Amino acid sequence: MENLILILQKTIIYAIPLLIVALGGVFAERSGVINLALEGEMIFGAFMGAIFVYLLQKGGVWLDKPQLTFICALAVGAGSGALYSLLLSFSAVKLKSDQTISGTALNMLAPAIVNTFGLVFFLQEKINMPYTFTGYAIINSNLPGFLRILFDKAYLSTFVVILVFALLSIWLYKSKVGTHLRACGEHPQAADSVGINVAKMRYLGTTISGALAGLGGYAYIATVANGTAEATIGGMGFLALAIMIFGNWNPIGIVIGALMFGFLKCIGAVSSSVPFLANIGLPPYFYNIVPYVVVLVVLVLFRKKSGCPKAEGIPYEKGQR
Repeated sequence: MENLILILQKTIIYAIPLLIVALGGVFAERSGVINLALEGEMIFGAFMGAIFVYLLQKGGVWLDKPQLTFICALAVGAGSGALYSLLLSFSAVKLKSDQTISGTALNMLAPAIVNTFGLVFFLQEKINMPYTFTGYAIINSNLPGFLRILFDKAYLSTFVVILVFALLSIWLYKSKVGTHLRACGEHPQAADSVGINVAKMRYLGTTISGALAGLGGYAYIATVANGTAEATIGGMGFLALAIMIFGNWNPIGIVIGALMFGFLKCIGAVSSSVPFLANIGLPPYFYNIVPYVVVLVVLVLFRKKSGCPKAEGIPYEKGQR
């Protein structure tokens, strides 16, 4: 029972960043913009959030308020991801460039920015945040099994991400603006004909996408990466893209995909702690490659069942039929 609870707790920890970043991909693509830059946006948002915490610690501010610091760092990460995503939306909407190339370029640019910024201002390529600022909150280890999975040794980011995911999913499908945004990814000409500003909706979708990627990036380094921000995010952005495709651009499917990939990611981390896995004798790095192999399988299996927006990746020309 204890081993099962450990695995499920770790699954949630790994699934949470994937969940929110995959939803970010949905917002961009539902508006008509392919966001391959999720990885870069995660890296940039995570690093800026870590710098925020680093500067607070150095200045002696909020040392007795780690939870408040954590919430603010999540907001800084989200804001930084949104700001970085403007490079993609500007190139896609204003310059009408190839969105795949633009996203790839931003994925390459983010690590360069992080390394350069870290070396110039901090004389190091990575920033390590103190344990007390990672938002860790043990509530009660005496709770029943199911409640222990969610509340024992839980990260604050888990509850923040679940709340944001639920609210934005409802907003995307139930609000007037969300309907307009989705229309721009399906039939932008029709949307334009009834007075919807396609360019504005695509900027909005891509900006929300970047914000969620930045939020997920900081949540990842503060939990999975033990507070270390550097020029890599472990391929989580690409895994989130695979989850988005697996989930058919739908929040419910994304939840299922995030939990599945979260489980696959956590196996390597708990393999030495679970007797059954330890007795198998496989090295931990074998389990670490499993999620990426599954990504390839998922992309092959679901290539013909795609429910992607019809106009994603296609620059909109006003008056075009």
